[in-house]
Amino acid sequence: MYYIVTGAAGFIGSNLVKALNERGEHNIIAVDNLKKADKFKNLVDCEIADYLGKEEFLEKLQDGFFDGLVTAVLHQGACSDTMESDGRYMMENNYQYTLELLNYCQNEEIPFLYASSASVYGGGGVFRESREYESPLNVYAYSKFLFDQIVRRRWHKRSAQIVGLRYFNVYGPREQHKGRMASVAFHFFNQYRADGKVKLFEGCDGYANGGQLRDFVSIEDVVKINMFFLDNPHRSGIFNLGTGNAQSFNDVAVATVNTLRQAEGKLPLSLAELHQQGVIEYIPFPDALRGKYQSYTQADISALRNIGYTEPVLNVEQGVGRYVEHMLKAAG
Repeated sequence: MYYIVTGAAGFIGSNLVKALNERGEHNIIAVDNLKKADKFKNLVDCEIADYLGKEEFLEKLQDGFFDGLVTAVLHQGACSDTMESDGRYMMENNYQYTLELLNYCQNEEIPFLYASSASVYGGGGVFRESREYESPLNVYAYSKFLFDQIVRRRWHKRSAQIVGLRYFNVYGPREQHKGRMASVAFHFFNQYRADGKVKLFEGCDGYANGGQLRDFVSIEDVVKINMFFLDNPHRSGIFNLGTGNAQSFNDVAVATVNTLRQAEGKLPLSLAELHQQGVIEYIPFPDALRGKYQSYTQADISALRNIGYTEPVLNVEQGVGRYVEHMLKAAG
C-alpha cells in the first residue's frame, strides 16, 4: 500500500514526506512538477517508492493503476503564487486537479487530506470556517474557496475521510525554492546575513509600520496536525490551521534578528532599539498589493480543538527561533 503526496517536492509536501519516513513509511508516491528543478533538493534526504510528474500521475490514476493500492492521499500540489494573473491556469491547476483527486478518493474510499488556504477569508476580520466570512480577493484564493464549496455540497454523501486544512502563514525548513513567496522569516534571515538589516513594509490599513498582524504557524505544527488526521480517519471537515494568535511582522523580525545576534554572541535588542540602530528599516507599501493584501489574519482554531487536537502550538518567538537555528546550521 502507498501514500500519495502531491506537491511532494514543495515546501509542505516535502515536510510531509519526511514525517511519513520518520513514522517508518517508505512506500510513498511523490508527485510534483520539477519545472523549478531546485525543488529536488527537498527530497534528497527522503525515502520514496517512485516519483511521478503530474500528467503521468493523472494518466495512471485514470487507467486504474493505483486501484486498491492507496492508503491515503495528501494533496499539497497547487500554484501558490497569489499574484498569478492567469485565471485559467490557476483554476485548472488548483481546482480541476483537486476535484479529480477528490472524485477518485471517494470512489475508492481513500482518505483525502488537501491544502486549502486562509486566503479564502479575504479582507474580513473573522476567520471561522463558515461561508459568511469567506470573500477571496484574488484568483488563487478563489480557486481554494470554490473547491471548499464543492466539498460542502458533497459532505453528506462522502464515503471516506475528507480533510481540508486552511493554512495560515506557514514558515520553516524546505521553503528555500519559493523565491519571493517564501516566508518573511526566510527573507529576514537572508537580508540580515547579507546586509545587517531587514526590511518591512510601512503601515497600511490603519496599522503602524511593520504592525500588520498575521497568524504565523510553524511547519512543525502543520506536519503534526496532518499526521493527527491520518491517525484519525473517522474525523473529517474543513479546518483552520494556524496558532490562533496573530503576531506582527515586527515580532517576526525581532525574533529573527535576535536569534542571529545570539549566534554572534550579542545581546538581544528591543524593536525600538533595532529600528534606532537601522537594523529594522521600513519601506513604502507596494501599490500593486493595495486592495489585495490581508493586513490581519488570526485563525479561529476552535473547530480543530473541538475535534480532539489538543497539542500546544509554537508562537513566533519559539518557532522562528528554531527555524533560524536550523538555517544557520544548514548554512554552516
